[in-house]
Amino acid sequence: MPSDLNWTERLLYRLITAPSGVAEGLAQEKSFAPNALAHVIAGDDRLSAEERVDIYANMYFYRILDVLKEDFPATLAMLGDARFHNLVTGYLIEYPPEHFSIAYAGRRLADFIESHPMREEFPFLADLARMERALIDIFHAADATPLDAEAMRAIAPAEWPALKLMRHPATEILALQWNVATVLGAIDRDEKPSPPARKQLSMLLWRSRNRVSYREIDGAERDELEAIAAGCTFAEICEMIASAAGEENPAAAINQRLEAWLRDGILVRG
Repeated sequence: MPSDLNWTERLLYRLITAPSGVAEGLAQEKSFAPNALAHVIAGDDRLSAEERVDIYANMYFYRILDVLKEDFPATLAMLGDARFHNLVTGYLIEYPPEHFSIAYAGRRLADFIESHPMREEFPFLADLARMERALIDIFHAADATPLDAEAMRAIAPAEWPALKLMRHPATEILALQWNVATVLGAIDRDEKPSPPARKQLSMLLWRSRNRVSYREIDGAERDELEAIAAGCTFAEICEMIASAAGEENPAAAINQRLEAWLRDGILVRG
């Protein structure tokens, strides 16, 4: 039986992260003789070698569980402790952590919920988890210097038509089937959340001054922001805004839209 440090570390990792516990993990070690763990981990009258490793396995799971409770407080509030615990147990079996940073542990939770039986009782759950995860991703997204009104005024008017604008890297647009923002709002106000209304909508999330915000946007603004991300020129974006304005004052519509984007730090220069 190998006994070098690298082998021992790999063995303990497999046992500690075994989805169904240390005992089953040991059973999967085909080249590992029965009771051989005692040659690697010292047991005594109080705890066997397997029981000692079990302690670390429980610590591993509960550490991830605690992190996911912090990352998904609204999902936790809707499910309650027991059901959230069961959800995370199944999730870690299906999607064990693949990154050394625990910050990435919950990035596939919404995907897992999509096909989970809990959706029968909580049909909005995947959208809720997806938005909570997006808030985390936006907070940690790359930084860039946003355009503001002063920076725009400094650009020569002749350059404006061909100007390439881009969305700030700390922005995201979510397509949702449920208005889960009402649940997040209740959590922020320390209120008991109610199930959200079913509603197809687009939600814009962005970070400004180290704070993540979100708001619902209509189809026209979504298309305009997607066009900006695709590299359209300022003139092309203005044409889209004017077209969506219809009979309204197109210049006023363009100014209003641009003012909101600049105020929120949504844009950077391409």
